[in-house]
Amino acid sequence: MRVKDHHGMSKLLERAFEELSKLPEDQQENMAQWILDELEDDLRWDQAFARSLPQLEKLGRKALEDYRAGRTQELHPDELE
Repeated sequence: MRVKDHHGMSKLLERAFEELSKLPEDQQENMAQWILDELEDDLRWDQAFARSLPQLEKLGRKALEDYRAGRTQELHPDELE
């Protein structure tokens, strides 16, 4: 369980910001941009994954159907080339 202060920020995040504030301004800017880029990448991934769920569900149902109908075979990784 994360402990949060009166601003709703976790103690770890608060500590990270305290450490970042000790850096020179150009390094603070670089770190801030990196954090924002990471958050944006995470958001794009979440959105892309959410859009692909219907297709993934369809593929999963088809694979299960093929397995139950005997249209699949056991994979033997050591025999792959």
